[in-house]
Amino acid sequence: MNMHILGVIIGREYTTRVKKKSFIILTFVVPLLFAALCIVPSIIMVASKDEAKTVAVVDESGIVLPYLEDNDLASFVDCSSMSVDSAKAGYSALGMDILLHISPLDSAAKTLNVWSYSEKPMGVDLETSVEAKVNDAVEDYRIASYGIDNLDVIMDEVKSDINIRTYRMDESGNESISSSEVYMLVSMVLGIIIYMFIAMFCGTVMSSVIEEKASRVVEVLVSSVKATELLFGKIIGVALVALTQFLMWIVLTLVIVTVVGGIVGFDKIAGSGAAADPAAMMSSMGVSADDLEAAGMGNMATMDVNAIVEETGAEAILSTLADLNYTQIIISFIIFFIFGYLLYASLFAAIGSAVENEADTQQLQIPVTIPLLIGFFIAIYAFKAPDSGLVFWGSMIPFTSPIVMLARIPYGVPMWQLIVSMVLLIGTFGLCAWASAKIYRIGILMFGKKSTFKDLWNWLRQK
Repeated sequence: MNMHILGVIIGREYTTRVKKKSFIILTFVVPLLFAALCIVPSIIMVASKDEAKTVAVVDESGIVLPYLEDNDLASFVDCSSMSVDSAKAGYSALGMDILLHISPLDSAAKTLNVWSYSEKPMGVDLETSVEAKVNDAVEDYRIASYGIDNLDVIMDEVKSDINIRTYRMDESGNESISSSEVYMLVSMVLGIIIYMFIAMFCGTVMSSVIEEKASRVVEVLVSSVKATELLFGKIIGVALVALTQFLMWIVLTLVIVTVVGGIVGFDKIAGSGAAADPAAMMSSMGVSADDLEAAGMGNMATMDVNAIVEETGAEAILSTLADLNYTQIIISFIIFFIFGYLLYASLFAAIGSAVENEADTQQLQIPVTIPLLIGFFIAIYAFKAPDSGLVFWGSMIPFTSPIVMLARIPYGVPMWQLIVSMVLLIGTFGLCAWASAKIYRIGILMFGKKSTFKDLWNWLRQK
């Protein structure tokens, strides 16, 4: 392979792509979207707060009304002197938004029922607040019904709030306080980033190959250079474009968030609850806590940054961040990103060379995309059991290791496992690159026939 020609192809691929309008537009639009994901949910949470409601209360139990204190969600008006029927008919005329009817107390079951009536829905926040206050009233009534002096005080004293303080010990026996939540966040971020970029830019390689083949430009190119030089020049050129765009996205996103934060105020953004509350953000996107629980990710429904700080302490978070092996993480990220990208890019390029339009890629693309998706799903759950058999083998198998191994690294991976995983990945890339080059060399000049797996196998066998 002529390195000079390869360099020319890489330079051509790079300059052609960075000059495209689509590259320039995406470079500036995507950071706006990223910044919007960081800021807009918080602004929506602040702007979407409903006006305080006026609630008419008919309390037939006699125990709940004292617990219904006015707040920013609602003010409560005692209408217990009215009958329920007359209250239903006249609460709106009295300027009330909602009628809350509390049933007589069932002394045998020590419970009661609550109904609300309104022209418009009550609202989740207000409903949750009222339910909590009613439950407090019933619980206090039940405690008092036992007739035990100071039972409420005893119950408070019985409750405990114990948190585990976790420490990591190195080979020398030195201890450092740590936070499992920090490891989980770092693990998920690394896994998602590498999956996103491999999937995104490998697709770009395939589209580029199909575009050149369909326009017959490739026939001119292969008359001057080897097909393998064209293949790897395209793959490396797109990789450099990807890295350029990625770095610009990071810089521009930080600039936008900083500028907007300075104008709006970081305290308003952080204090709105959305930025620090994944559950609120997911709820705004239609994902409920039950959905997260069903997916085995119920802990995310209650996770927020403030809770982590309170439960583990700022000391634990800072200690955990300081304890991370950033050198290992950065070097591993670079190696797994480069060779993971090269592995999948070579396969996607081979697929692109075998078809004439993107509609024909679906069948050939499935065997390549499934391992990538499997690696992503394993990485998402890696924080639950980073040393389990499934996660271990996911970090060793080359088609999933770029994503899964990075998700394991924050928890600590033995050096031999890292080395073995890298060697297997590099070796598999070499094998797949050789196979893809053979397919590419023949497929790039094949026209007028929809290629199948049998065709790819026959091309691979040709000398």
